[in-house]
Amino acid sequence: MPLTREDIVAQFSARFGQPPEWIVRAPGRVNLIGEHTDYNDGFVLPLAIERAIWIALRPRHDRHVAVFSADFDAREEFSLDGMSKGSGWVEYLKGTAWALAEAGHRLTGWEGVVQGDVPVGAGLSSSAALEVGTARAFAAVSHIEWDPATMARLGQRAENRWIGVNCGIMDQLASAAGQDGHALLIDCRSLDIRPAPLPAGVAVVILDTGTRRGLVDSAYNERRSQCETAAEFFRVRALRDVSLELYEQRAAELPEITRRRARHVITENLRVERAVDAMQRGDAAALGKLMNESHASLQEDYEVSSDALNAMVDAARKHPACFGARMTGAGFGGCAVAIVQAEASDDFARRVAADYQQATGHSPAVYVTGATPGAEAVRM
Repeated sequence: MPLTREDIVAQFSARFGQPPEWIVRAPGRVNLIGEHTDYNDGFVLPLAIERAIWIALRPRHDRHVAVFSADFDAREEFSLDGMSKGSGWVEYLKGTAWALAEAGHRLTGWEGVVQGDVPVGAGLSSSAALEVGTARAFAAVSHIEWDPATMARLGQRAENRWIGVNCGIMDQLASAAGQDGHALLIDCRSLDIRPAPLPAGVAVVILDTGTRRGLVDSAYNERRSQCETAAEFFRVRALRDVSLELYEQRAAELPEITRRRARHVITENLRVERAVDAMQRGDAAALGKLMNESHASLQEDYEVSSDALNAMVDAARKHPACFGARMTGAGFGGCAVAIVQAEASDDFARRVAADYQQATGHSPAVYVTGATPGAEAVRM
């Protein structure tokens, strides 16, 4: 069962002897379609999921932050003056505080409890949810106006500059700006956002393979470099600027691997735009077909799928309630995502988990979710 407000209030009350003054919730995210397009200035279509990071807190009268992690059963404290880098989960809080301060915000200290049910390492953006939740907590106690896009950029800055992970903006923006019942079409160049409604009667199902990405950094950097090489060949800023017609005219001039990498990015951007059109029409079957095509492209042209991800997608597609399924995230492990008939989602979850485990020997986790609002703070 997902964590609730009551759960985090109980955690705070047990530790501090009274209820918190603020409750913050920041969701994880899953990307419906649009993979490896973000660093090519392209389009992505994530939604905020029901699983989230929760923080219960109250302000302090000094410039210290003291937080107990219920997940790690550990307490950490740091001063907002003279922060230095360390290690562990608290660095996401420190990095966010650093990014807010760098942006000119005067921060108030606080103490609280943090707990989440976003699986770590599954490609559902637990770290981005923690950064956005931390920013929401500081905004609440420090009287900072909450602008989702601005705060998402600061969360990304914390991840890039403090944590040292060169992520794009999608994860933080989906957590900060999610909309109930909608995915978000994000233009990764302009950061413009357009909501796209989930078709009626459809549930989103996250299918965690139980495998985790291994030595993915070198493969990720290699693919970025291949995309940059292709963009240079076409003399454009990014592959987002190459039309399918231009690609088809000149693709034969590219080395085979670079050609296939470019083909994925160019066709994936088109699939994202077509997916939004399908959602506007309420056409779940068309959306599912595009997701299936996305997985094939990621598997064959971009080569970032895995045996476990392919087995999970195959198991999902065999169920009669499934409209479509694909790997989601960077690849090489982690999760797939499917859209299914909502009324059959529980049966889908049980049968797909059993079929996948029988086929692979891995123990999966399956989460049925809707699209939820982005980060929010409630005063108690």
